[in-house]
Amino acid sequence: MASNDTMMQFFEWYLPSDSTLWRKVTKEASKFSNLGINYMWLPPAYKGAGGINDVGYGVYDLYDLGEFDQKGTIPTKYGTKDEYLEAIKELKNNNIKVLADIVLNHKLGGDETEEVIAVQDDATNRNVSISEAKMIKAWTKFTFPGRGNTYSDFKWDWTHFHGVDWDETSGCVSIYKFYGKKWDKDVDDENGNYDYLMGADIDLNNIDVIKELKAWGLWYYNFTNVDGFRLDAVKHIRADFFPEWLGEIRNKADKNLFAVGEYWSLNIDKIKSFIEKTEEKMCLFDVPLHYNFYNASRSNGEFDMSRILEGSLVNELPEKAVTFVDNHDTEPGQALESWILDWFKPLAYSLILLRSEGIPCVFYGDYYGIPEKEVTPKNIILDKLLKTRKYFAYGEQEDYFYDQNKIGFVRRGDYEHPDSGLAVVMTDKFGGIVRMYIGKKFANTIFYDCLGYVEEKVYIDDEGFGDFSCLDGSVSVWIKDGKYVN
Repeated sequence: MASNDTMMQFFEWYLPSDSTLWRKVTKEASKFSNLGINYMWLPPAYKGAGGINDVGYGVYDLYDLGEFDQKGTIPTKYGTKDEYLEAIKELKNNNIKVLADIVLNHKLGGDETEEVIAVQDDATNRNVSISEAKMIKAWTKFTFPGRGNTYSDFKWDWTHFHGVDWDETSGCVSIYKFYGKKWDKDVDDENGNYDYLMGADIDLNNIDVIKELKAWGLWYYNFTNVDGFRLDAVKHIRADFFPEWLGEIRNKADKNLFAVGEYWSLNIDKIKSFIEKTEEKMCLFDVPLHYNFYNASRSNGEFDMSRILEGSLVNELPEKAVTFVDNHDTEPGQALESWILDWFKPLAYSLILLRSEGIPCVFYGDYYGIPEKEVTPKNIILDKLLKTRKYFAYGEQEDYFYDQNKIGFVRRGDYEHPDSGLAVVMTDKFGGIVRMYIGKKFANTIFYDCLGYVEEKVYIDDEGFGDFSCLDGSVSVWIKDGKYVN
């Protein structure tokens, strides 16, 4: 990706199941292109076990993009195959590349059961079995009766999986590992071994599975014309699978398709280790940075803002970091709920959108709001920050992270973007002034807060210094010319 690339996640968990999202994408493409969005992360487009109500992570049929009558519906939660393809086409017509959300860890909603010998593993330590081998009835036959052999004649059975979490015979929930199988190594060590996450866990040591997933990946790329992938739950999948899978598709597509993985961990060493093990073939979402934002928003002004980037991926490996504020998993009511409070959202977005490092991702739930959870839209402030990024966030960066509560940074602009350059000041407690050097080329000019929080103007002195301020618990973004922003 290039300098100032900007991503948007165009969905949230509680969208209505009305199959209209693909049409909304098509309608809004030009708007977001004008705001500087040039990568759009779309939700899983294939049929889930929950049919029209499935957000997309309960994967049933990877080949059904809203085309076949399966799981009680033809369209998915987001629309039909043709609407999806049209949305991709319109995004690309507006110079926005498309990332497809891909789930390769598990499948749900099997069409038939099979009797399989399995042992139960301890949920908190999957390296320890807690039962003798016994016969269970598992939903592991995926025959796709609504699709038949269209696009692929591959049918899944128990041999293609490691295990399940449900025995139909006893009606018991547990972690059942199929007899003779072993969880993949080189996965996250939470719970001893975190290969198993949910549903029927795909066996990525099975040669037929590997062959099928490679064939599907290439089919998906050719069929949809996407520009890359958002890879779900990568810490549950053996690391060396990804260079192999991505390499196959990139080579045959003759295109360096972008990829970003979701490795949900606060441990920066684990994240860096995964990047190394995957031969740096993908970026990762900056989960530690998200939790820095979360903690700062809830610390009643006691968070050390001078350390806001500490332990983050963007601080240690910026070229591999996709930064974000919140997403569909961190929303209120979700499994990874860690919602950042509203007052801190402008601060957090200023830190990811206006700095030089990382690829920032704007969340649909922040932009449009989340009616289900009474979360209000922040599109007005986000529009201003996106325009500021597009027109002003260039050039040399210098940080003024010297105070525990009040911090600032500057971008000094470049000659390719007229009037570019900016100054940002923020605080999690009391407002005030940070004196910063914006550059001699701005000497004797006037800057103003494009967010509109501070009315007074800042005069840049003969040497290129200015006294930039912000209000209590707020952020101000100072620029020279607002014709691009307002």
